Amino acid sequence: MIFKVLYQELASEVPVRENTHALYIEASNERDVRFKLKDRTINIEFIQPLEGEHLVYEQQSEDFKLETL
Repeated sequence: MIFKVLYQELASEVPVRENTHALYIEASNERDVRFKLKDRTINIEFIQPLEGEHLVYEQQSEDFKLETL
């Protein structure tokens, strides 16, 4: 399954919409996503599973790049 992770660059940053970044990662569940990203010093705001029409929509974005970890 593919997940969209919304995050701030620094773990100490307060979440601000204008500074929020997104990355896409393939994992079996949300726990697996957090495990794969544990070495990064980011502040994870939200992890969203993508499927069906929502996944197709996100894949059409020029920012869609699937991370390989």
